[in-house]
Amino acid sequence: MKIFIKICFLLVLLLVVNADAQTKRNLINEGVNLYKDGKFADAEVNFKKGLEKDANLFEGHFNLGDAYYKQGRYDESLQAYKNSLSFTDDKYKQSKVYHNIGNALLKSQKLKESIGAYANALKLNPDDLETKYNLSFALNMMKQNQDQKNQDKNNQDQDQDKNQDQNQDQQNQDQQKQDQNNKDQQQNQQQQRKDQMTKEEAERILEAMKNNEQDLQKKLRQVKGRAVVVEKDW
Repeated sequence: MKIFIKICFLLVLLLVVNADAQTKRNLINEGVNLYKDGKFADAEVNFKKGLEKDANLFEGHFNLGDAYYKQGRYDESLQAYKNSLSFTDDKYKQSKVYHNIGNALLKSQKLKESIGAYANALKLNPDDLETKYNLSFALNMMKQNQDQKNQDKNNQDQDQDKNQDQNQDQQNQDQQKQDQNNKDQQQNQQQQRKDQMTKEEAERILEAMKNNEQDLQKKLRQVKGRAVVVEKDW
């Protein structure tokens, strides 16, 4: 009787475990179907429910990362992918995870990190053509970005040199104007000094003429006081 009870207990326990496993698989499978139908938010709900029943499901974390990715939630997808790595030792599965990590990083414009993720994927699965293509694409994008940065820097340097030249030309023009103003001011001062000297000279001339006139009058008075000799006519 006791043996029978134990057997019944084990059967019930097995049925419960199987039912629970079936429920987890159903949730994940339903989530995959929803994902394929483009219902990414609904798929996310199913994957989370599956993980609530078993947090160690590789497929649950991996698929949840895909659902996040399709919704443009790249940071969350990265975390889900990284979580999935803890629950598998299979190199092929790990290579798929690193491939998707590379995609999420690429979407986030983290090119250097995405290149590293693709490289890790190829170490695990060297024949993966899609990863090779994505790695090449990321490397090309990085090169283009670097070329653009170099071009922008060259343009900035040229603009800076141009501005410096313009500033120097303006300074030269301002200096020339200042020099011309100084020259004009000196000429005006010289002209003023000339005019002033001319006035002083005129005053001296007038004073001299005045003195000469006084001398002339004095001489005339002296002549009037003398006898005048009149020449005889023939």
